Amino acid sequence: MYIIQTENLSKYYGKARGIIDVNLKVESGDFFGFIGPNGAGKSTTIRTLLGLISPTSGKASVFGMDIVKNKTEILSKIGYLPSEGNFYSGMKVADILALSANLRKKNCEKEAAILCKRLELDVSRKIGELSLGNRKKVGIVCALQHKPDLYILDEPTSGLDPLMQRELYAILCERNEEGATVFLSSHILSEVARYCKHAAIIREGKIMIQDSISKLGHTGVKRVTLRGIHELPAIENIRDIKIENNTACFLYSGRGDLLTQILSTLSFEDINISDPNLDEIFMHYYAKEETP
Repeated sequence: MYIIQTENLSKYYGKARGIIDVNLKVESGDFFGFIGPNGAGKSTTIRTLLGLISPTSGKASVFGMDIVKNKTEILSKIGYLPSEGNFYSGMKVADILALSANLRKKNCEKEAAILCKRLELDVSRKIGELSLGNRKKVGIVCALQHKPDLYILDEPTSGLDPLMQRELYAILCERNEEGATVFLSSHILSEVARYCKHAAIIREGKIMIQDSISKLGHTGVKRVTLRGIHELPAIENIRDIKIENNTACFLYSGRGDLLTQILSTLSFEDINISDPNLDEIFMHYYAKEETP
């Protein structure tokens, strides 16, 4: 079952591009990463799925329900964390959490207490007294305390220190193991590579590719390192060239036999050809989009 499915979903702000013909399929129980640079269309996609903004064209469903016709029912089963949350500055954290639970007509005191302890969030303080990171924690608890079936998280770790980032992902992995679906947007590629099962890459409002994390790694790109070389000639299909201390390092996406022919004409001491890490692979897709 696809818990999220879109068909040619588009959103324009007047003549300005939001997203264009987005096609996504997210299975129930997945831990799904939605990757792209700032301004790529991640937040627009999420807000459209949640019914916060209306699509210009196309259609989408969440839990098998139409996002326009069944918005209220869909939202009741989702935990949503916006990239930037705003709360009443004069209210205490405890009151914000209670208000969020009451709006859902649920008693979330026990789960909220557990989450606040794990995230080291002081519920007695007022929102206006909190740092950016602690305000982010408030949003996280509001999104998680009612234990929904689907988590939609927009840049969930921004503002958190590394220890809290790790704790948040530990919580999300636990919820995912219990059967919940996690859909998170991020421009931090290492997060997606480490925790997600599947991912989609969006750039300039268009989906470039969607697949499992393991299959996204099979791009045919290789990282080549040459030691003892002073100058590198022009070579087709290479990028991310770095030359330092007589060592040249670059990514190559062409035919292997052509590369070896060129390398055979060069003088160097040692060579290493390996698979790039996932961060480099994701950047490879970005670069392909930029190629005319």
